[in-house]
Amino acid sequence: MANVAANPPRARRPAKKRKAPAGPTLDFATLVGAIGAFVVIGAAMTLGGSPGSFIDIPAMLIVLGGTFLVSSVSFSITEVVQAQRVMLQAVLYQVVEPDDAARHVLTLADHARKNGILAIQNTLKDLKTMPFLYRAAAMVIDGMPPEQVESILMREADAIRQRHIRSAGVLRRAGEVAPAMGLIGTLVGLVQMLGNLEDPSTIGPSMAIALLTTFYGAVLANMLFLPLANKLDRNSEAESMINQIYAIGIASISRQENPRRLEVELNTILPPARRVEYFD
Repeated sequence: MANVAANPPRARRPAKKRKAPAGPTLDFATLVGAIGAFVVIGAAMTLGGSPGSFIDIPAMLIVLGGTFLVSSVSFSITEVVQAQRVMLQAVLYQVVEPDDAARHVLTLADHARKNGILAIQNTLKDLKTMPFLYRAAAMVIDGMPPEQVESILMREADAIRQRHIRSAGVLRRAGEVAPAMGLIGTLVGLVQMLGNLEDPSTIGPSMAIALLTTFYGAVLANMLFLPLANKLDRNSEAESMINQIYAIGIASISRQENPRRLEVELNTILPPARRVEYFD
């Protein structure tokens, strides 16, 4: 009895409450990288001569219009237009760390274990900034069977990932088409120049089209479309992991499993440096 009194059981420390993300935030790495690259190119053009000589409307029409239209051949017009909106997600997106997402669902699971599943209804207002988790929790509160909840969440997570893959594919395709349109513009300019050698006044504009289309195509592909496509792929993978964590957590809550078991399951998909010890 003396040993028991001297060494009372250790109580679990209450987990620090996690705040839901306030909303989308700026990705300064993307902003600094993209804007900085264009500033460097602009400074080189200014220091080397007149920047106005790099502006040519026919060359812009060939590259910009051609890239948009040719990309539409590989995709639908709706997907191409949607990709333009998705480009903003590379700069403005909601940041959620995987370990924070895991702790969030563990908090919900612990709360539901102690107070019943319907008790998480009181936390719904805090989940509105996380639409996937909000819809998942609402399904559990509505009494949907656990197997159906898990199936719906996994299908929705996969559908979100597929939409992101298509949007990144549009940008990657545009990154392939832009240099090709630049080459086509170069050929157009050379043909115009060679066809009017007797008129010296046409040589300059034709040569401008020939060179600037290649310039525009290289800049758009390597400084805009391809980097943004890679960033969207990265963001999509991160969001896919977050949605998977939410789906596993809500499915576990729906089955009324022990939150300690959920912690072990979540740690199997979290990176080693991000694994959580919620119940230590």
